[in-house]
Amino acid sequence: MMKKFVRVEKEEKTAIVTIDNPPLNVMSQTVVQQLEETYEELSKDPDVITIILTGAGERAFMAGADIKEFPQLMGQSGIKEEFMKTHRVLQKLENIEKPTIVVLNGLTFGGGCELSLTADIRIAEEHAQIGLPEVKLGLFPGGGGTQRLPRVIGVSKAKEWMFAGSPVSAEEALHAGFVNHVTPKGKGLEKAKELAKKFNRHSLPSLSRIKTAVNEGINRTLSEGLELEAELFEEVFQTEDIKEGVSAFIEKRPAVFSHK
Repeated sequence: MMKKFVRVEKEEKTAIVTIDNPPLNVMSQTVVQQLEETYEELSKDPDVITIILTGAGERAFMAGADIKEFPQLMGQSGIKEEFMKTHRVLQKLENIEKPTIVVLNGLTFGGGCELSLTADIRIAEEHAQIGLPEVKLGLFPGGGGTQRLPRVIGVSKAKEWMFAGSPVSAEEALHAGFVNHVTPKGKGLEKAKELAKKFNRHSLPSLSRIKTAVNEGINRTLSEGLELEAELFEEVFQTEDIKEGVSAFIEKRPAVFSHK
């Protein structure tokens, strides 16, 4: 699966998606479109359980949006729909029914930071710099940053990051809860594959329902979230994989899931 700016490699049950838009992998409209197409294809691929996203090279995961596309938007009214198109794509990436891991292997600014927020797990290499610098251009984060970042690191810390517009280090991002792990330079993908291998042992119907329960439940009241969990729990009891998992446990053998 190869596109101009996005390439995919598969290793066992893991798909590794690499954004390759040199020199800094900026988020142009074409990159957004190709990511959408790629995730759509992977969502239907029965051989893929976990998706890893990263950037080509070692300088940047994604150094933000393509600023050259901005002048055509200046002074225009009625352009909300253009921004909503990007929101819809990012929501599709966020809600794909498979675990997703992003490896931040360098600069992760603006749209790159916002793209990373759609992943389930974030891993940063120690040299990565992360931030939402839009305020320095007289803008503010418009790719979901004002909504997703507070849900990850809390309202006050998110405002500090966005008001300052300054990058934070991988270690600071770890301390804030933005990333799950920090690795040495060049080792992020290795860590992501290690995690993916753990995820891939399990039933996709179980994994997808965990993701749905968390992603949708976090925006509901506790009572509503518990109702959703119960609905999904009822669903999982109808799968082939629960029969296999329970049988394997009783028979003291490893489960072999069919992901059905």
